[in-house]
Amino acid sequence: MKLYSITNDKLKSISSNTFKLEKDIQNLIENNMEELFNLQFVKTELTIKNFRIDTLGYDKENKSFVVIEYKKDRNFSVIDQGYTYMSLMLNNKSDFILEYNENCGGTLKRDDVDWSQSKVIFISPQFTDYQKHSINFKDVPFELWEIKRYENNLLGLIQHKTSSEESISSIVEDKSGVVSSVSKEIKLYSEEEHLNHPKVLETTKEIYKKIKERIINIGGDIEIVPRKMYIVFKRKTNFFDITILKGELWCWINLKKGELDDPKNLCRDVSNIGHYGNGDYELVIKEDSDLDYVMFLINQSYKKQN
Repeated sequence: MKLYSITNDKLKSISSNTFKLEKDIQNLIENNMEELFNLQFVKTELTIKNFRIDTLGYDKENKSFVVIEYKKDRNFSVIDQGYTYMSLMLNNKSDFILEYNENCGGTLKRDDVDWSQSKVIFISPQFTDYQKHSINFKDVPFELWEIKRYENNLLGLIQHKTSSEESISSIVEDKSGVVSSVSKEIKLYSEEEHLNHPKVLETTKEIYKKIKERIINIGGDIEIVPRKMYIVFKRKTNFFDITILKGELWCWINLKKGELDDPKNLCRDVSNIGHYGNGDYELVIKEDSDLDYVMFLINQSYKKQN
């Protein structure tokens, strides 16, 4: 990726300023985990069973632990190391709970954590084509992020996303090995799984697709992330969440109580009620007759994330 500054319609290339040490990357990420990944920092340089984890984070939304590893060496195996750390976590759950409670002042119990949503994030100035291809499966719980530092204190962070519909389990011969054992417990969700539930009506699917198309057209910085109980539309963070039910969509607008302008009073205040999505406003959509107003509500949350 090349970056340019614009002055009077003239472009000037912005030079890269490479990281000298892996530790420089680690310090930068750990000091900005919430801003970059919406994660709570738990501990640095965590040692469990003779394995050292660079950074341990906690995803409050998914109630899951996230391991972050930093690499300047381009020869390491993403798959081997990733599954080793996942197996380490799933076989030593109490140790991870203890680290969170001791370092974050928490009272987590084993059943409070959704272990199926655990993942490993690899961060490096550059990944090889082989490393990128090795995680190109729909159900591999790893993320690859390339980090670049530029002059004028600019930072670039780009995720390499999978495009495959193939499961890694289909190519694993040893069904008793680490990959198979981790795959049995880890679950990555897809938009299709939410839509193709046998109880969901076709009319409900169509309403979802109409809302999705309108949301995507708001701007080019929107990401769709399927979760266990809902589908996330996010910018910097979630601004709108949808659960697809049989004949209706249950939605949550990620604004605090008092921040939403809703003259028709279509939204319910759930600030003191347990609910799946993010935000204090719940909206139930059963038909597509007033999508312009729905988008008026969603836009307010989208702009708040700027």
